[in-house]
Formats: sequence, C-alpha cells, structure tokens
Amino acid sequence: MNLLKVALIQQSCTDVRADNLAKSAALIRKAAASGAELVALQELHTSTYFCQVESPALFDLAEPIPGPSTEVLGIIAKELGIVLVASLFERRAAGLYHNTAVVFEKDGTIAGTYRKMHIPDDPGFYEKFYFTPGDIGFNPIKTSVGTLGVLVCWDQWYPEAARLMALAGADLLIYPTAIGWDPEDTVEEQRRQYDAWCTVQRGHAVANGLPLLAVNRVGFESSPQNPDTGIKFWGGSFAAGPQGEILAIAPQENEEVLLVEIDRERSERVRRIWPFLRDRRIDEYGDLLKRFRD
Repeated sequence: MNLLKVALIQQSCTDVRADNLAKSAALIRKAAASGAELVALQELHTSTYFCQVESPALFDLAEPIPGPSTEVLGIIAKELGIVLVASLFERRAAGLYHNTAVVFEKDGTIAGTYRKMHIPDDPGFYEKFYFTPGDIGFNPIKTSVGTLGVLVCWDQWYPEAARLMALAGADLLIYPTAIGWDPEDTVEEQRRQYDAWCTVQRGHAVANGLPLLAVNRVGFESSPQNPDTGIKFWGGSFAAGPQGEILAIAPQENEEVLLVEIDRERSERVRRIWPFLRDRRIDEYGDLLKRFRD
C-alpha cells in the first residue's frame, strides 16, 4: 500500500487571533511529530465563528492573502515539511470578502486557494452578509502529497461540488468546517443533523471513489449580541475511505489531533469494481443547469 499519513486539527477558538494561531501551531507540530505529511485545519480557525450575527465591524477580522496569517502558516509548513490546509477570512478589496481555503506546500509556498462557493444564510449562520461566493471554480490543488479537492463547509451538502472536484482529478476531498447545533435543539434533532452531515459526505466519497476528510471545530461559542445563546460546535471530525468506510473519527466534545493513514492506491481498486464515472449519462444531465424543473 502507498500510505499517506494525515492529521485533522479539531480545536476550540477564542476572540484572540494570536491565541488561536498559537494553539493551531502547537497542534500542527504535534501532528507532524506523529508523522503526518498532510495537516488540515478547520474553517475560519483564526477567530470564533463571527457569522452568528451581522455586524459591519466584524469585517475587521478579514485579511489579505498573502497576509499575516499566511506568513505564519507558511513558516510552520516549511519548518515541519508538511502540506497544510488552512481556512481564512479573505479581504480581497474594500467591500469584497471571501471565505477562502489556502493550501501550503512543504516549502511554505502557497500551492493554491479555493474560495467557498455555496454561502448559507440561516439563523446563526449569516454568511451571505460577509462572503462573496467564490469565483475561481472547483479546481483541485496539486501538491507533493497528491491533488487535493478542497471545499468548505456548506459546500459539503452539494454532490455537484464533490463531483466536479473528482472530474478535475482530485485524489482526496477535504472539507474544513464550522457546524454545530442550537443548544435548544432536542437530542433527537441533534442526532439527525449530525447523522445527515456524516452521511452526505460519506456519500460523496462513495459516489466519487475518493477518500474524504471532514474537519470541524468544537466547543460552545456564544453569540456576540446575546451571550446566553450561541452554537455548540459538534466536533466529530472524520476520515472516510472511497467506499464511505469510516477510517477515524474524533470525539464530539474535545479538541483532537485526529491521525489517519490514507491508502493512495485504494481509489484505483475501488473504481475498477464500482466504475461510476464510466457509467455517467452525461448526455442526459443538461437539466442540472436549471434551478428547478417546472
């Protein structure tokens, strides 16, 4: 087997950017010391999840790419000789912001970026206020450890996104994520939401014959406008194989450096017995370009 050791960094965050970056750096070093060649961080890991409210002042959290955080993370990637997947609030220009994943090569350079394409607007997740939808497409990023199909959080509900990454040659799907419950949800509703989140992503792995990493944040973050309310991020980061099999899973309550070995040859074997790409009826899929078939 051609094995790749990867690490998913599941952490809690505070309002202090320097502290969040320092914690991420310490966990990245722990992962590298355990032999990880590829390390993935969760969505918007330099701050708390600010999209719980709509506030123009919170745009101050954004930064350019390249910028201060990419400089720090690039140095860490080079020092440890790892490929690193990060997730930042990008300030592209005045009034133009994105939710952007950045991939660093082992020499610390930026191998590529991905701007989140699907932007939610739900109670507690007011991302449309902050983020312009991505405009650089579903293009996997080539690195020394493979071609990475990096998507971000809400993208994980859309099979089209995973498929387009697979069709463009991705070897691995990666989803930096910030998802959690309303603490007032019933236990049954919480279970349904978590199970749906796992199931849909495992389905992407199966449908495309690719391994998949989903890395989520953890802990309760109160609303800036009402400290008695907020989101309990459910952790549960996991890695799945190309048949949807769970390879490793993190706890729902605690920070974790989740280590897992990915067999880079398994996709080839699985796609030979489940040749879904061969059997796609591309001549009949034109209606996928419609919002709805009336």
